[in-house]
Amino acid sequence: MSRARQDLGRRGEALARAHLESNGYAIVAANYRSKSGEIDLVTERDGAIVFVEVRARSGPHMGLPEESITPAKRSHLIATAQAYLLEHSAQDRQWRIDLAAVDFNRGRPPRIRIIENAIEL
Repeated sequence: MSRARQDLGRRGEALARAHLESNGYAIVAANYRSKSGEIDLVTERDGAIVFVEVRARSGPHMGLPEESITPAKRSHLIATAQAYLLEHSAQDRQWRIDLAAVDFNRGRPPRIRIIENAIEL
């Protein structure tokens, strides 16, 4: 991955994190890893565990952030979320996977959208 893409991802994750916190999400962990993959943010909101995948795009020429979630990525996210639940003895808790879509458009402030239940379980 190029340095520019890594920087874009880090900026997107920082903005998403601040946006989530200001909207009632409590951050529990960042960049949780299991053998199945990685989840950007583990949060809690309204008693549920909410796993958040952050997707950032530098402009409309790359498509919408949510369009970048492939079927393989969906499978990895679900498996990683289930690994987290098992590791933390939280299998009985309510949970979902949200998407934080961050659009960076030159000359405009970044736009952040939270898409709840973005990944069907």
